Amino acid sequence: MSSDSSHRLFQLKLDPLTGNSEWVVIEDNDDLPDCPKEPLLATTSYLDMLNDSCRNKAFRSAIERTVTKPCHVLDIGAGTGLLSMMAARAMGLNGTVTACESYLPMAKLMRKVLHRNRMGKAISLINKRSDELEVGVDIPSRADVLVSEILDSELLGEGLIPTLQHAYDKLLVENPLTVPFRAVTYGQLVESTYLWKLHDLSGIEPKVSDGIHLVPADSDSIIHVKSRQYPMHCDAIREEIKPLSEPFEIFEFDFWKRPESNGETKVQVKAIDDGNIHAIVSWWVLQLDREGTVFYSTAPRWINSPANIGYRDWCDHWKQCVWFFRGKGMSVSRGEEVLLEATHTETSVSYNLNVQVPKTDTRQHDHNIRDFQLLLSPERIAIYGDSKWRSSVLAAVRNAGRVNPLCVVVDDSIFLTLVAANLSKTSHVLSLFPGLREKGAQYLETVVKANGFSMDRVEVPEKRKPCLTLHDTRGKKVDMLIGEPYYYANEGMLPWQNLRFWKDRTLLDPVLSEDALIMPCKGILKACAMSLPDLWSSRCCLGDVEGFDHSIVNTTLGACGELPVPKEGPFLPFSIWQCGEIKELSEIFTVLEFDFSKPISSCHGTAQVKFTEGGICHGFVLWVDWIMDTDNSIVISTGPEHRYWKQGVKLLSKPVAVGINGCSSNIEYGSTIVEALFEPSSSELILKHAFL
Repeated sequence: MSSDSSHRLFQLKLDPLTGNSEWVVIEDNDDLPDCPKEPLLATTSYLDMLNDSCRNKAFRSAIERTVTKPCHVLDIGAGTGLLSMMAARAMGLNGTVTACESYLPMAKLMRKVLHRNRMGKAISLINKRSDELEVGVDIPSRADVLVSEILDSELLGEGLIPTLQHAYDKLLVENPLTVPFRAVTYGQLVESTYLWKLHDLSGIEPKVSDGIHLVPADSDSIIHVKSRQYPMHCDAIREEIKPLSEPFEIFEFDFWKRPESNGETKVQVKAIDDGNIHAIVSWWVLQLDREGTVFYSTAPRWINSPANIGYRDWCDHWKQCVWFFRGKGMSVSRGEEVLLEATHTETSVSYNLNVQVPKTDTRQHDHNIRDFQLLLSPERIAIYGDSKWRSSVLAAVRNAGRVNPLCVVVDDSIFLTLVAANLSKTSHVLSLFPGLREKGAQYLETVVKANGFSMDRVEVPEKRKPCLTLHDTRGKKVDMLIGEPYYYANEGMLPWQNLRFWKDRTLLDPVLSEDALIMPCKGILKACAMSLPDLWSSRCCLGDVEGFDHSIVNTTLGACGELPVPKEGPFLPFSIWQCGEIKELSEIFTVLEFDFSKPISSCHGTAQVKFTEGGICHGFVLWVDWIMDTDNSIVISTGPEHRYWKQGVKLLSKPVAVGINGCSSNIEYGSTIVEALFEPSSSELILKHAFL
């Protein structure tokens, strides 16, 4: 059953080549097609969760141990209805199950799953937020059992605490049963140069010494990451992490009682080695049943977990979390004790460190924070601190031979803005900052003096415009148009969606001088055939999930493998180095080129490549190499070996065995032909392939 009220969802859709957004309306009475043109929910974590067999088995076991007789079960954040169906089955379809799912596309998909599994009459589906439910209106009575999985990598980020509070106040009987029963968060203090580079630009930049000061000495906190926990596959950097403490317990959250909104704890942590504490790596362990026999853990593999908490397979929906301590990190010696102060709100956890000097005194590890701060992603900070990247960009601008009289920085690059103004004392730099906007202008005002120029040589338009006119440039033609390209807050997108630079360059064509220098001058779409068994397993088509048919969700969730012809899985952005087991099977090859000296247009390319290694090919990994100069000598690559960028992944409809021709009789394919078409009108890249 489902509620009869009509619902409407407004979903924001972004055009990556223009930066413009539009609202798409999804009506409740519009049936969700079995094979939609686009996989509507491909970028969500639903598919990865449903492919996590350890999670599914743990919830099934705990529900069967908890729901042992007919009762009223409430499932909050029901998704496809898997936990609801488990509960209904555990009661022999004799009790009452209420499934609450607020996201309309998922609620529509859940209806199909329930119908496919003949559970439509056993489960009441309500398309509302749980805090909108009313007993006697939406549900017949308070529920005896709560089953729910509204957890993120940090545990609290999906609103676990306020959801439980409302449920205990309004929706549950006194002393209800719950699945899960309890969660405990753990942490470990670590030293890691890699993690340090992700947040301490003020400590890294002085080592570069190239004359550009993104973080002047008197403004060391002007650029930094947001103070929050960052989900990360820490096993991928195990060799770059030095543990400085044993694992320790931080918070315990009981699902079986009403939680508090805020909490604080102090943990005395003893250093097990000498080093600098750059970060805390945290994870959680879920106890799903009251008896304490069913567990699930997100701990990294180097942690020795108890025998009853097994290691899970690689999955992307729950990672470890990393909290960066400001600056170069607190220096500790083996045996020294530090005091970790942890605080949680309704939706997040934060940390602070103090070192015990004597017992009566502490040195607090903190920094004064200036009024203005530019918050950037950890990857962006690491890029700005990378000496090779900086020297390449500087060389490209210097080799251009001129930065005058008018230079336009078309993207959100504060580095290029400072470089352009620094290298020529007569140039005027117009930085569009389409994402940073006034934040970019405030930042420049703070750092111009340290970089040897004044704001009368740099201009940031007050309002965003689709294109510039000669009125905006004061009658002057643009001599130099540059970008990295980098667009603020768009770092999770597919790499070729930064071809927004090409679109912007095209819109500016009327104000470009005849010999205007465009940088980068072109982009090259690169690819490599790869074995990606862990990523494939997390994204493959669903069939039976703990006894329930989920095959109907595959197209909508963007699954790969066994899709209806001619459907294929979508391109998805991933940092390949964090995708578990990976192996390159071919040489890196060029698929097509984008010529930025001309206005944007459709591009087509074909390449035939031989496999250089034997193995199972799961798909192609693609990225863009930006050619910064006309001599093709300066290249900024965003490929898998560069860990600060995401690549685009196209998983095959079916994995295939490949190898070097003639090396083995059981090798199926020795080469492949790849054909690509980029269509700017739809911002889409279409990839076709044939194995030979």
